[in-house]
Amino acid sequence: MELKSGGYLIVEQTEALTTVDVNTGGFVGARSFDETIFKTNLEAAHAIARQLRLRNLGGIIIADFIDMVREDHREAVLAEFRKQLARDRVKTMVGSFSQLGLVEMTRKRTRESLAHILTEPCEACQGRGHVKTARSVAYDILREILREARQFNPREFRVVASPRVIELLLDEESQHLAGLSDFIGKPVSLQSETAMGQEHYDIVLL
Repeated sequence: MELKSGGYLIVEQTEALTTVDVNTGGFVGARSFDETIFKTNLEAAHAIARQLRLRNLGGIIIADFIDMVREDHREAVLAEFRKQLARDRVKTMVGSFSQLGLVEMTRKRTRESLAHILTEPCEACQGRGHVKTARSVAYDILREILREARQFNPREFRVVASPRVIELLLDEESQHLAGLSDFIGKPVSLQSETAMGQEHYDIVLL
């Protein structure tokens, strides 16, 4: 689901839980990086609460907001999220941000979700039915590098991924990769691995 800011949500529903992943859809440079993340997360707080109602999602739900450095940004996003969820007639309990930037909640099940009513599992793909695009995986990689850079201090980050993802990072997303490298102050090298599936990648700390 696309957001007005240019970001998007990825909603994945399984029998055990539902996950909602927030993505910026791109990076805008080091100076406004934190502000872009904050605004995207605020917009996502509105959108996630609305999607829970529209899709009638229940049970355990994990919202993976984009990592925020500033504590006041985290508190503001969580407050806005709780405000939007309070408008829901279905009882919802919301936790705080975990150390990994996740927000766990439970929403009372009232009936089957929209996905369960309208669809059935695919025999070929065990109900998944899709893979992430190369661009989506590239953004996942950029987010993961940022997360790793806040915890560790290597000389260099090396990305090992499928040829399509590496090609995208070298071409259309090269400016975003360069901006991230400048932001964290570390070089990022790329290695193409033909044996890797499109969704799989490794980030090696050197």
